[in-house]
Amino acid sequence: MCLAIPSKITHIDENGMATIDVDGVQRKTSLLLIEDPQVGDYVIVHAGFAIHKIDEKFALESLTVLRESLAIAMQTDPRSDC
Repeated sequence: MCLAIPSKITHIDENGMATIDVDGVQRKTSLLLIEDPQVGDYVIVHAGFAIHKIDEKFALESLTVLRESLAIAMQTDPRSDC
């Protein structure tokens, strides 16, 4: 299973590579598949490539839902002995 997490482009270098950020975690990704990427854009990344730009409002809403889901999962982990 693959989970698409919106990532914000924070830096673009001259080789078509970008630094992306999700909650302070930064990674490098290729922008070769994205048309006209800009610093500040939100993208979906798969296998090291940004594959789709998404709207900032949608990205922020998605990140909120993911954080809330994680918080619930951590409280009700069915693998827990408690």
